[in-house]
Amino acid sequence: MNPEQAQQAALIGERIHAASHFTLVSHVRPDGDAVGSLLGLGLSLQAAGKTVEMVLADGVPDSFRHLEGANQIVRTASHTSGLTVVLDCSDLVRTGGVLAARIPDLALDHHATNPGFARYNLVWPQAAATCELLADCLPLWNLPMPPAVASALLSGLLSDTIGFRTPNVTPLTLRLAADLMEKGAPLASLYHQALISRSLEAAHFWGAGLELGRLQQQGRVLWTVLTLSDRKQVGYPGNDDADLINLIASVEGADVALIFVEQKNGKIKVSWRAVPGIDISKVALQFGGGGHAAAAGAELNGSLEYVQQQVLEATHQYLSKLNGHSTQPVMNKGKGK
Repeated sequence: MNPEQAQQAALIGERIHAASHFTLVSHVRPDGDAVGSLLGLGLSLQAAGKTVEMVLADGVPDSFRHLEGANQIVRTASHTSGLTVVLDCSDLVRTGGVLAARIPDLALDHHATNPGFARYNLVWPQAAATCELLADCLPLWNLPMPPAVASALLSGLLSDTIGFRTPNVTPLTLRLAADLMEKGAPLASLYHQALISRSLEAAHFWGAGLELGRLQQQGRVLWTVLTLSDRKQVGYPGNDDADLINLIASVEGADVALIFVEQKNGKIKVSWRAVPGIDISKVALQFGGGGHAAAAGAELNGSLEYVQQQVLEATHQYLSKLNGHSTQPVMNKGKGK
């Protein structure tokens, strides 16, 4: 951490030690870093004798329910006092409204697009995950790190780096992971749960997105769609893409991969993945989203067809500026809601 970050981290540590009650929140459609950072900080605070409520508006995904403390996570916040902490969330809206109109006291995050919406913000874009930030800061804050905390943090690191395969993994990331293993985090089993194991319903959901004619490519852009009908037909319980985006991002010949996931609230969740050298978060920002250079997301109002048309055109236009040539519209204009 640089001197400014170290000073901010010390200030936040003082706020944490001065409080006795905490409400911890992360984002909707939680991934491993959201769950891992929530549990990592929450269980550490509990071990220090603090009272903690951990909240995820969408609950805990099946792939992370094995983590100790996952059964403590609730969907709505009941505490009206104490310190509120938002973790791994680049936009306050992404908390799902669980804090109502409250301004959070603290925000701990690693997204470069985080605007600093809390009273005190510790945002480290250089960290591969929010769990990396916590693995670095918990010892600085003199907070306990029993095996359950180490396991939660290592799960978040594994998930956000896809098994230490993303470009933002540094030697520090790997050293912190080794430290977490020494503190009792079982790497092999956590890797299997976070990145390999999946339900039959999730596998069927993948099949819908990968079917011939659904998975499409134009130029260096690859994309697919998952509908509410797909989700209902296969019985998939989540409202995410079951990590299908990471699979299609591995297809050769594409610089950018996208997935459009229809939501129950009339919105479309869009996820981008890009090869090193392309900052796809700049496209996500055009649609009110955010994220990282290689991985970003946004949620848009509109029909599936309209959102696809808007997002694919913007993605092609961004790539054309990088490459220095024009691009053609990717599909006919649709009608938005």
